[in-house]
Amino acid sequence: MLATQQANLDARPLCHMPLDLLRVVYIVSQAFRVLLPANMKGLVSICCLVSLLSLATPEEEELLDSILRDRSHIEETLRLAALDTSGDYAAALQRLRKIYHNSIRPMEQAYKYNELRQHEISDGEITSKPMVLFLGPWSVGKSSMINYLLGLRDTPYQLYTGAEPTTSEFTVIMHGEKIRSVEGIVMAADSSRSFSPLEKFGQNFLEKLIGIEMPHKLLERVTFVDTPGIIENRKQQERGYPFNDVCQWFIDRADLIFVVFDPTKLDVGLELEMLFRQLKGRESQIRIILNKADSLATQDLMRVYGALFWSLAPLINVTEPPRVYVSSFWPYDYAADTSRELFKREEISLLEDLNQVIENRLENKIAFIRQHGIRVRIHGLLVDRYVQTFKEKMSFFSDPELVFKEIVDDPDKFYIFKSILAKTNVSKFDLPNRDAYRDFFGINPVSSFKQLSAQCSYIGGCLLDKIERAITADLPGLLSSINSGKNPTLSSCEATGCGEKPKNRYRRGN
Repeated sequence: MLATQQANLDARPLCHMPLDLLRVVYIVSQAFRVLLPANMKGLVSICCLVSLLSLATPEEEELLDSILRDRSHIEETLRLAALDTSGDYAAALQRLRKIYHNSIRPMEQAYKYNELRQHEISDGEITSKPMVLFLGPWSVGKSSMINYLLGLRDTPYQLYTGAEPTTSEFTVIMHGEKIRSVEGIVMAADSSRSFSPLEKFGQNFLEKLIGIEMPHKLLERVTFVDTPGIIENRKQQERGYPFNDVCQWFIDRADLIFVVFDPTKLDVGLELEMLFRQLKGRESQIRIILNKADSLATQDLMRVYGALFWSLAPLINVTEPPRVYVSSFWPYDYAADTSRELFKREEISLLEDLNQVIENRLENKIAFIRQHGIRVRIHGLLVDRYVQTFKEKMSFFSDPELVFKEIVDDPDKFYIFKSILAKTNVSKFDLPNRDAYRDFFGINPVSSFKQLSAQCSYIGGCLLDKIERAITADLPGLLSSINSGKNPTLSSCEATGCGEKPKNRYRRGN
């Protein structure tokens, strides 16, 4: 404590130096900050920058800009000046929305799929922009990275940053006609947004949810979500809301997940382990970021890079680990005598990764709805099989509760799941957990469901036929029409011909 106070006292006179001398001190501090004591790292630079910002004349502000990093490559890599195609994008989304409501949602409601998966798709989610989620320990530079990508330095709405834990809210940064903040309770009440399901986490959480709207080219195409940093010595209950459940909600809907680390904070605790368990199955969306890389010498950075993989290896059990980006994401220039070219290339690679998500946003949305439709179809087939087996086993003297308990406790005895695998386009890897149906039917009596053969009408057709047509023809046709540049407002058969086999964007070499 005494050493920290002494360090602060020693650094305080720097803020009263002449500007010419301050510039020299700043450059020297950048060159030698690796050698500074831990409690003084960044203190000299921050003090000098504050003094420069508050005292500089217009001529001196030009010199200050030389300390800042050039941001022109961000706009170039993300193609922010490209021709706006929002009209075609909106038309395709409306077509997608129509397919979902006409062909998938009826079966979803008839067999209460949302009570099995707890994931209800709203119109706001269908029409929402791609979501980029920032996760990681406290004070690793998540908010600074968002400020840098959006160019929010010295604006009223730049996210607050600091060495201490600064972000206690879930902050959604999205596009708007003017700069304004939106309270969480308002975001949840607005059905046109994709955040209305967050009401289920309670009012305490909504008080920790805030939205920031601003006119920005990048935000016209993507939405950023900043999250509270993980603090290992704090119990989850002290947050006042189910933090892990809220994180899972955002993880399930994120198109890209940046997990940010600081070279000085590589310890893996219980809360971080829980976070990576929640990321299971989303490895293709995860990108690891080793931020503040210019605060270390090259040799030390190599050691830290290896230590990061060593710490994360038990948590990411996949053959192909996530991509790791090593750079320093903030508006100021890289420290002297560091791998500047490497950091610049890494930053551009990350921007290209982000641009890929933006470019493929419509294809990803269609693929997501189709995947959802496949799960709803399998659920409907399973419930139909349970109902059919129950009716076959019932007799005049049978006890309905005992009969169905035997079926639901041992579905393999009655070939419930094996019979579904005989159906077309059903993979064993897509089958839900058997135990989930014991809970599902505990809430929803089997007698409350009709068989699929009875779910037909003269005008609307059959539920099974409609969802299968959406999975095999309508959604692939819409995807094919987009890839071929045809008008997505046409029906799938008019645009591509129902007999045409769509490209599988998940198949390598396709």
